Amino acid sequence: MKRLLLLIVYFLSIINLVAQETQVSTGKIISFNSFPSKYVAARNVEVWLPAGYSKHKKYAVLYMHDGQMLFDITHNWAHKEWGVDETMGYLINHHLIRNCIVVGIWNSGMHRHDDYFPQKPFDSLTQNQQDTIYQYKRFNSIAVFSGKIQSDNYLKFMVTELKPFIDSAFSVKTNRDNTFIAGSSMGGLISMYAICEYPNTFGGAACLSTHWPGIFTNENNPIPDAFLKYLSNNLPDPKHHLLYFDYGTTTLDTLYPEHQKRADAIILGKGYGKNNFMSKVFVGDGHAEEYWAKRLAVPMSFLLKR
Repeated sequence: MKRLLLLIVYFLSIINLVAQETQVSTGKIISFNSFPSKYVAARNVEVWLPAGYSKHKKYAVLYMHDGQMLFDITHNWAHKEWGVDETMGYLINHHLIRNCIVVGIWNSGMHRHDDYFPQKPFDSLTQNQQDTIYQYKRFNSIAVFSGKIQSDNYLKFMVTELKPFIDSAFSVKTNRDNTFIAGSSMGGLISMYAICEYPNTFGGAACLSTHWPGIFTNENNPIPDAFLKYLSNNLPDPKHHLLYFDYGTTTLDTLYPEHQKRADAIILGKGYGKNNFMSKVFVGDGHAEEYWAKRLAVPMSFLLKR
Protein backbone atom coordinates (compact mmCIF):
# COMPACT_ATOMS: atom_id res chain seq x y z
CA MET A 1 0.00 0.00 0.00
CA LYS A 2 2.83 2.40 0.86
CA ARG A 3 4.50 1.76 -2.49
CA LEU A 4 1.20 2.31 -4.33
CA LEU A 5 0.64 5.63 -2.61
CA LEU A 6 4.18 6.76 -3.43
CA LEU A 7 3.70 5.84 -7.09
CA ILE A 8 0.36 7.71 -7.23
CA VAL A 9 1.97 10.84 -5.77
CA TYR A 10 4.88 10.51 -8.20
CA PHE A 11 2.70 10.25 -11.30
CA LEU A 12 0.42 13.08 -10.20
CA SER A 13 3.50 15.27 -9.78
CA ILE A 14 4.75 14.31 -13.24
CA ILE A 15 1.40 15.21 -14.82
CA ASN A 16 1.58 18.61 -13.14
CA LEU A 17 5.19 19.20 -14.14
CA VAL A 18 4.62 18.36 -17.80
CA ALA A 19 2.04 21.13 -18.03
CA GLN A 20 4.51 23.75 -16.86
CA GLU A 21 6.69 25.67 -19.29
CA THR A 22 10.40 25.18 -18.70
CA GLN A 23 12.08 28.37 -17.49
CA VAL A 24 15.73 29.13 -18.30
CA SER A 25 18.02 32.01 -17.40
CA THR A 26 19.71 32.18 -20.78
CA GLY A 27 18.93 30.81 -24.21
CA LYS A 28 15.66 29.16 -25.16
CA ILE A 29 13.93 25.81 -24.60
CA ILE A 30 12.02 23.98 -27.33
CA SER A 31 9.89 21.23 -25.76
CA PHE A 32 8.64 18.00 -27.33
CA ASN A 33 6.22 16.35 -24.93
CA SER A 34 5.77 12.56 -25.12
CA PHE A 35 8.31 12.09 -27.91
CA PRO A 36 7.23 8.77 -29.48
CA SER A 37 9.38 5.67 -29.85
CA LYS A 38 8.87 2.10 -30.99
CA TYR A 39 11.61 0.97 -28.59
CA VAL A 40 10.79 2.59 -25.24
CA ALA A 41 7.95 4.47 -23.58
CA ALA A 42 7.34 7.98 -24.89
CA ARG A 43 9.05 10.69 -22.88
CA ASN A 44 9.55 14.43 -22.90
CA VAL A 45 12.54 15.88 -24.73
CA GLU A 46 13.74 19.45 -24.24
CA VAL A 47 16.20 21.16 -26.56
CA TRP A 48 18.16 24.09 -25.18
CA LEU A 49 19.29 26.62 -27.77
CA PRO A 50 21.94 29.18 -26.78
CA ALA A 51 21.23 32.88 -27.03
CA GLY A 52 21.71 34.02 -30.60
CA TYR A 53 20.99 30.58 -32.05
CA SER A 54 20.86 30.91 -35.81
CA LYS A 55 20.00 28.55 -38.64
CA HIS A 56 22.92 30.11 -40.47
CA LYS A 57 25.39 28.54 -38.00
CA LYS A 58 26.10 24.91 -37.24
CA TYR A 59 26.15 23.67 -33.65
CA ALA A 60 27.57 20.67 -31.82
CA VAL A 61 25.01 18.55 -29.93
CA LEU A 62 25.18 17.35 -26.33
CA TYR A 63 22.66 14.68 -25.32
CA MET A 64 21.97 14.55 -21.58
CA HIS A 65 19.95 12.08 -19.52
CA ASP A 66 17.53 12.89 -16.67
CA GLY A 67 16.28 15.87 -18.66
CA GLN A 68 13.82 17.06 -16.01
CA MET A 69 16.77 17.74 -13.68
CA LEU A 70 18.77 19.94 -16.07
CA PHE A 71 17.15 23.35 -16.47
CA ASP A 72 14.25 24.09 -14.13
CA ILE A 73 13.75 23.16 -10.46
CA THR A 74 9.96 23.08 -10.87
CA HIS A 75 10.20 20.10 -13.21
CA ASN A 76 11.23 17.47 -10.66
CA TRP A 77 10.26 16.21 -7.23
CA ALA A 78 13.60 17.17 -5.66
CA HIS A 79 13.38 20.83 -6.76
CA LYS A 80 17.00 20.73 -7.84
CA GLU A 81 18.70 21.32 -11.18
CA TRP A 82 22.05 21.20 -12.93
CA GLY A 83 21.87 24.80 -14.14
CA VAL A 84 22.84 23.61 -17.62
CA ASP A 85 21.55 26.76 -19.31
CA GLU A 86 23.61 29.04 -17.04
CA THR A 87 26.83 27.03 -17.36
CA MET A 88 26.59 26.39 -21.09
CA GLY A 89 25.52 29.96 -21.78
CA TYR A 90 28.51 31.33 -19.86
CA LEU A 91 31.01 28.99 -21.54
CA ILE A 92 29.69 29.73 -25.02
CA ASN A 93 29.44 33.49 -24.48
CA HIS A 94 33.04 33.62 -23.24
CA HIS A 95 34.25 31.47 -26.16
CA LEU A 96 35.47 28.76 -23.80
CA ILE A 97 33.66 26.01 -25.72
CA ARG A 98 32.29 25.60 -29.23
CA ASN A 99 28.71 26.56 -30.09
CA CYS A 100 26.44 23.79 -28.85
CA ILE A 101 22.81 22.87 -28.25
CA VAL A 102 21.72 20.55 -25.44
CA VAL A 103 19.13 17.80 -25.83
CA GLY A 104 17.67 16.91 -22.43
CA ILE A 105 15.96 13.52 -22.45
CA TRP A 106 13.59 13.09 -19.51
CA ASN A 107 13.90 9.82 -17.67
CA SER A 108 10.87 7.55 -17.57
CA GLY A 109 10.34 7.69 -13.81
CA MET A 110 9.82 4.21 -12.42
CA HIS A 111 11.62 2.63 -15.41
CA ARG A 112 14.74 4.81 -15.10
CA HIS A 113 16.91 1.97 -13.80
CA ASP A 114 15.61 -0.35 -16.52
CA ASP A 115 16.60 2.17 -19.20
CA TYR A 116 20.00 3.15 -17.83
CA PHE A 117 21.50 -0.14 -16.62
CA PRO A 118 23.98 -1.38 -19.30
CA GLN A 119 22.41 -4.48 -20.79
CA LYS A 120 25.28 -6.50 -22.22
CA PRO A 121 27.27 -6.57 -18.95
CA PHE A 122 24.08 -7.66 -17.16
CA ASP A 123 23.55 -10.42 -19.73
CA SER A 124 27.06 -11.72 -19.00
CA LEU A 125 26.07 -12.55 -15.40
CA THR A 126 24.80 -15.97 -14.36
CA GLN A 127 21.04 -16.51 -14.20
CA ASN A 128 21.20 -16.68 -10.42
CA GLN A 129 23.07 -13.37 -10.25
CA GLN A 130 20.54 -11.74 -12.58
CA ASP A 131 17.61 -13.01 -10.54
CA THR A 132 19.17 -11.71 -7.34
CA ILE A 133 19.78 -8.27 -8.86
CA TYR A 134 16.21 -8.01 -10.11
CA GLN A 135 14.97 -8.67 -6.56
CA TYR A 136 17.07 -5.89 -5.04
CA LYS A 137 15.23 -3.09 -3.22
CA ARG A 138 16.09 0.49 -2.39
CA PHE A 139 16.51 1.74 1.17
CA ASN A 140 12.79 2.66 1.16
CA SER A 141 11.89 -0.96 0.28
CA ILE A 142 10.80 -0.03 -3.25
CA ALA A 143 12.20 -2.29 -5.99
CA VAL A 144 15.16 -0.91 -7.95
CA PHE A 145 13.86 -2.34 -11.22
CA SER A 146 10.28 -1.97 -12.44
CA GLY A 147 10.73 -4.33 -15.39
CA LYS A 148 13.39 -5.97 -17.50
CA ILE A 149 16.57 -4.08 -18.33
CA GLN A 150 16.10 -2.37 -21.70
CA SER A 151 19.09 -0.08 -22.13
CA ASP A 152 19.82 -1.47 -25.60
CA ASN A 153 16.37 -0.28 -26.66
CA TYR A 154 16.90 3.07 -24.93
CA LEU A 155 20.07 3.59 -26.97
CA LYS A 156 18.27 2.55 -30.15
CA PHE A 157 15.69 5.22 -29.38
CA MET A 158 18.43 7.82 -28.97
CA VAL A 159 20.51 6.88 -32.00
CA THR A 160 17.92 5.78 -34.57
CA GLU A 161 14.90 7.93 -33.64
CA LEU A 162 15.86 10.99 -31.59
CA LYS A 163 19.19 11.88 -33.21
CA PRO A 164 17.82 11.81 -36.80
CA PHE A 165 15.00 14.10 -35.65
CA ILE A 166 17.41 16.54 -33.97
CA ASP A 167 19.69 16.48 -37.02
CA SER A 168 16.81 17.44 -39.30
CA ALA A 169 14.99 19.91 -37.04
CA PHE A 170 17.97 21.98 -35.89
CA SER A 171 21.05 23.51 -37.46
CA VAL A 172 23.62 21.08 -36.12
CA LYS A 173 26.78 19.25 -37.08
CA THR A 174 25.81 15.61 -37.38
CA ASN A 175 29.22 13.94 -37.32
CA ARG A 176 30.76 11.99 -34.44
CA ASP A 177 33.27 14.71 -33.54
CA ASN A 178 30.41 17.07 -32.69
CA THR A 179 28.04 14.64 -30.95
CA PHE A 180 28.42 14.08 -27.21
CA ILE A 181 26.60 12.37 -24.36
CA ALA A 182 26.56 13.06 -20.63
CA GLY A 183 24.87 12.08 -17.40
CA SER A 184 25.35 11.40 -13.71
CA SER A 185 24.98 8.31 -11.52
CA MET A 186 23.01 5.78 -13.62
CA GLY A 187 23.17 8.43 -16.34
CA GLY A 188 26.95 8.15 -16.15
CA LEU A 189 26.71 4.41 -16.68
CA ILE A 190 24.47 4.69 -19.72
CA SER A 191 26.72 7.40 -21.17
CA MET A 192 29.70 5.07 -20.83
CA TYR A 193 27.67 2.28 -22.41
CA ALA A 194 26.46 4.52 -25.25
CA ILE A 195 29.91 5.55 -26.44
CA CYS A 196 31.07 1.93 -26.32
CA GLU A 197 28.02 0.62 -28.19
CA TYR A 198 27.89 3.47 -30.72
CA PRO A 199 31.47 4.70 -31.22
CA ASN A 200 30.63 6.01 -34.68
CA THR A 201 27.84 8.18 -33.27
CA PHE A 202 29.32 9.70 -30.11
CA GLY A 203 32.71 11.39 -30.00
CA GLY A 204 32.81 12.01 -26.29
CA ALA A 205 31.12 11.03 -23.03
CA ALA A 206 30.98 12.75 -19.64
CA CYS A 207 30.19 10.35 -16.79
CA LEU A 208 29.73 12.14 -13.47
CA SER A 209 29.48 10.14 -10.23
CA THR A 210 29.25 6.99 -12.31
CA HIS A 211 27.19 4.44 -10.40
CA TRP A 212 29.50 1.47 -10.85
CA PRO A 213 27.70 -0.73 -8.25
CA GLY A 214 24.50 -0.63 -10.32
CA ILE A 215 22.55 -1.22 -7.10
CA PHE A 216 23.31 0.33 -3.70
CA THR A 217 25.99 -1.82 -2.14
CA ASN A 218 29.44 -3.14 -2.97
CA GLU A 219 29.07 -6.18 -0.75
CA ASN A 220 28.90 -9.47 -2.71
CA ASN A 221 28.10 -7.44 -5.81
CA PRO A 222 29.21 -8.90 -9.18
CA ILE A 223 28.02 -5.90 -11.18
CA PRO A 224 31.16 -3.68 -11.10
CA ASP A 225 33.35 -6.52 -12.37
CA ALA A 226 30.92 -7.11 -15.24
CA PHE A 227 30.88 -3.41 -16.12
CA LEU A 228 34.66 -3.13 -16.04
CA LYS A 229 35.16 -6.27 -18.10
CA TYR A 230 32.75 -4.89 -20.68
CA LEU A 231 34.60 -1.55 -20.65
CA SER A 232 37.92 -3.27 -21.22
CA ASN A 233 36.57 -5.21 -24.19
CA ASN A 234 34.59 -2.39 -25.80
CA LEU A 235 36.38 0.91 -25.30
CA PRO A 236 36.23 3.06 -28.45
CA ASP A 237 39.36 4.05 -30.34
CA PRO A 238 41.27 6.69 -28.31
CA LYS A 239 42.25 8.43 -31.56
CA HIS A 240 38.68 9.62 -32.09
CA HIS A 241 37.03 9.80 -28.65
CA LEU A 242 37.06 11.76 -25.41
CA LEU A 243 36.21 10.26 -22.02
CA TYR A 244 35.51 12.08 -18.76
CA PHE A 245 34.79 10.51 -15.35
CA ASP A 246 34.55 11.92 -11.85
CA TYR A 247 33.16 11.32 -8.36
CA GLY A 248 32.79 13.05 -5.01
CA THR A 249 33.78 11.82 -1.57
CA THR A 250 30.53 11.88 0.43
CA THR A 251 27.10 10.20 0.43
CA LEU A 252 26.56 7.62 -2.34
CA ASP A 253 29.80 8.59 -4.08
CA THR A 254 31.76 6.85 -1.32
CA LEU A 255 30.93 3.58 -3.12
CA TYR A 256 32.86 4.59 -6.24
CA PRO A 257 36.63 5.12 -5.63
CA GLU A 258 37.81 1.51 -5.95
CA HIS A 259 35.81 0.95 -9.14
CA GLN A 260 36.78 4.26 -10.74
CA LYS A 261 40.47 3.61 -10.07
CA ARG A 262 40.15 0.26 -11.86
CA ALA A 263 38.29 1.91 -14.73
CA ASP A 264 41.00 4.58 -15.01
CA ALA A 265 43.69 1.89 -15.21
CA ILE A 266 41.78 0.08 -17.97
CA ILE A 267 41.28 3.28 -19.96
CA LEU A 268 44.90 4.38 -19.66
CA GLY A 269 46.00 0.87 -20.61
CA LYS A 270 44.02 1.12 -23.84
CA GLY A 271 45.96 4.12 -25.09
CA TYR A 272 44.08 7.07 -23.61
CA GLY A 273 46.05 9.96 -22.15
CA LYS A 274 45.79 13.54 -20.94
CA ASN A 275 44.54 14.84 -24.29
CA ASN A 276 41.53 12.52 -24.52
CA PHE A 277 40.85 11.28 -20.98
CA MET A 278 40.12 13.03 -17.70
CA SER A 279 39.25 11.50 -14.33
CA LYS A 280 38.77 13.76 -11.32
CA VAL A 281 37.91 13.53 -7.63
CA PHE A 282 35.95 16.37 -6.02
CA VAL A 283 36.60 16.28 -2.29
CA GLY A 284 33.54 17.07 -0.23
CA ASP A 285 31.06 16.68 -3.09
CA GLY A 286 28.08 14.40 -2.67
CA HIS A 287 25.60 12.65 -4.94
CA ALA A 288 23.19 15.42 -5.91
CA GLU A 289 22.40 17.98 -8.59
CA GLU A 290 23.96 20.91 -6.77
CA TYR A 291 27.35 19.19 -6.87
CA TRP A 292 27.09 18.22 -10.53
CA ALA A 293 26.01 21.78 -11.32
CA LYS A 294 28.99 23.20 -9.45
CA ARG A 295 31.48 21.23 -11.54
CA LEU A 296 29.66 20.93 -14.87
CA ALA A 297 31.98 23.44 -16.52
CA VAL A 298 34.89 21.01 -16.08
CA PRO A 299 33.61 18.18 -18.31
CA MET A 300 31.99 20.63 -20.75
CA SER A 301 35.26 22.51 -21.23
CA PHE A 302 36.99 19.19 -21.82
CA LEU A 303 34.50 17.66 -24.28
CA LEU A 304 33.55 20.81 -26.17
CA LYS A 305 36.91 22.53 -26.30
CA ARG A 306 37.31 24.77 -29.32
